[in-house]
Amino acid sequence: MSTVLLLAITGLGLGALYFLVASGLSLIYGLMGVLNFAHGAFLMFGGYAGYEVSRLIGATTWPGFAVGALAGVLTGAAIAALTELLLVRRLYERHIEQVLVTVGLALALGALASGVWGTDAIIITGPDWMSEVTVILGARVPNNRFLAIIAAVAVLAGIVLFLKFTRYGLIIRAGVENRSMVTALGIDVRKSFTLVFAVGGAAAGLGGVLASQYYTIVSPHLGPSLLIFAFIVTVIGGLGSLTGAAIASVLVAMLQQFVNYYVFGLGEFAVVLALALVLLIRPRGLMGRVAA
Repeated sequence: MSTVLLLAITGLGLGALYFLVASGLSLIYGLMGVLNFAHGAFLMFGGYAGYEVSRLIGATTWPGFAVGALAGVLTGAAIAALTELLLVRRLYERHIEQVLVTVGLALALGALASGVWGTDAIIITGPDWMSEVTVILGARVPNNRFLAIIAAVAVLAGIVLFLKFTRYGLIIRAGVENRSMVTALGIDVRKSFTLVFAVGGAAAGLGGVLASQYYTIVSPHLGPSLLIFAFIVTVIGGLGSLTGAAIASVLVAMLQQFVNYYVFGLGEFAVVLALALVLLIRPRGLMGRVAA
């Protein structure tokens, strides 16, 4: 019983990390139709920014961690906004060029990170509470899993509230439906689309900080490895569906955790098999909309 509970809670923690990355992918694709392969780089630089800032203030203190997390969020948002302004804005409705440019940007930013911090993983520390465990019905659950779960729930709620109840959220949704009409009303939709990228990048930056605490390392490979699972989650959940991404994040992480434990480390194979089955049986994903 304790083993099953431990796998379930740690699976939720891993799913929370997947969602923090997949939420930005799903948001950007759902509202703007852009497949952003540089999204993992936003996460990676968010993790490095969090590491550097928290190290300066005090990596093992809560103020150091909090300011480092804020730095990671702002770094992810800034890089994402610049990506939209300088590169993606010229490529809307040109999907092949979007893929080529964002893949190239991901490679360039990965090389930049390797040049600045080296190719080896950097071991990081956090507040003592994160390295401790909480015993629940006999299961010794690492505390950093709870932090990831809380952050993912807060991000999901924040994005939904932003889109539904703010002026910019209304403009973004209207611009997606009829961009020319919104522009004719004198509203600059381009600023709103830049904001969408920034929000997605901020979620990825926070994911980078929490992933570095989850794995206790930060490295140039952190973003690409999580991005693979984030794309799987996005496809299974349904491209453009934030709710689908949340559900798929939990399902994928749970499947990975349980299969890794009970079937000799074949969790990744099980996830890829699940992706193949979803594409064969329900190509639009769990919550994806039927193409008009």
